[in-house]
Amino acid sequence: MLFFKKNKVRLKDIIPSGYTDIHSHLLPAIDDGAKNIEDTLQLVNSLKSFGFESFITTPHTFSGFYDNTKAGIQQTESETKIALEKNNIHNNFKAASEYLLDDHFISLCKKGEILTLKDNLVLVEMSYLNAPIHLYDLLFEMQVAGYKPVLAHPERYMFYHKKIDEYKKLKNAGCQLQLNLLSTVGYYGNEVMEVANQLLKNNLIDFVGSDVHHQKHIESFSKKIEIKEVENLKSIIINNQFFKP
Repeated sequence: MLFFKKNKVRLKDIIPSGYTDIHSHLLPAIDDGAKNIEDTLQLVNSLKSFGFESFITTPHTFSGFYDNTKAGIQQTESETKIALEKNNIHNNFKAASEYLLDDHFISLCKKGEILTLKDNLVLVEMSYLNAPIHLYDLLFEMQVAGYKPVLAHPERYMFYHKKIDEYKKLKNAGCQLQLNLLSTVGYYGNEVMEVANQLLKNNLIDFVGSDVHHQKHIESFSKKIEIKEVENLKSIIINNQFFKP
């Protein structure tokens, strides 16, 4: 008896029309994403061709490395929206930020100098080397200040791999989890891809994001999805409708 494997689908082919992305680095010359406005235009047009309709772009705020401020990001956002309009790109486009979880971030929370994804939801990240020693204190303090964390790319934190209970603990502490779409095609390696699959299998993922920085990321949307939890992934992608303007 012959058994036929189900054909794998390309990542760009499961992006629904009208998709809202909540994680990208499209603002020019502000972090490690788009280098200039030409890069921005190229990246946005490429993402539009996949079905992206609305963009919440999230430049890094990382004290001592990417010292972005709310006002500075908003200024670049305004200039970028003018350039997009001039180039006949009329999609919804707003800026939030991807904040490193540290004491500087908490000080911004207390001063109300935070750019949210929507309402009081804030995209946060950790170092790839290790979690903050006082991680749960930081999460508690930001929530006391009135914000709710959406943790970016949890599958990429190597120190949590093979520790599924740590992800459950984060969820219990009030974190929502955002999976990087490119993790499903193996862009960050097989181990990250497997963790992405496990998080989807255990229903721990709330939203997805492109985390697009450059053209190499765009090209990877043409790769085939390698994880098994494709149907679960599709349902999570639909969750992003929550952020639609």
